[in-house]
Amino acid sequence: MAVLVDSNVILDVFTQDEKWFNWSSEILAEYAEGELLYINPIIYAEVSVGFERIEDLEAALPLDYIKRAALPYEASFLAGKCFARYRRAGGNKRSPLPDFHIGAHAAVKGWKLLTRDKGRYRTYFPALEIIAP
Repeated sequence: MAVLVDSNVILDVFTQDEKWFNWSSEILAEYAEGELLYINPIIYAEVSVGFERIEDLEAALPLDYIKRAALPYEASFLAGKCFARYRRAGGNKRSPLPDFHIGAHAAVKGWKLLTRDKGRYRTYFPALEIIAP
C-alpha cells in the first residue's frame, strides 16, 4: 500500500516543530517500515520554500525514502469538482487550493493520506483513508 505524505508532516520534521515534531517523525518512521511513501509536485513545492537550492531539497527527501508521483489528470478533475462544492458552500478562495489536489491525488490512486489537516480532507474526500492525530 502507498501513503501520500502531506507537506505539513514533512515540514514538522524539517523545522523540528515544537508541537508536532515527535508525532510526525514517529508516524513517518512507522509507515516507512511497511508502506511506500510518496509526495507529488504540489507537496514538493510547498516543502521547497525552506530550501535555497534544489540539491539541498533532494538530499533532504531521498528517493529511497520518499518516492515522487506525478499528479494524475483524474485527480485534477476531482479537485476541481471538490473545489466547486467548496465554493458553493461559501468557501472564499478563488482558485483551487493545493489541499484539493493533494486529497484528490490520494483518492484517485487509492492511497492513504498522512496529514495533520484532516478537516477539509474528511469533508471533501469522505472515502479517503486519512492518517492524522
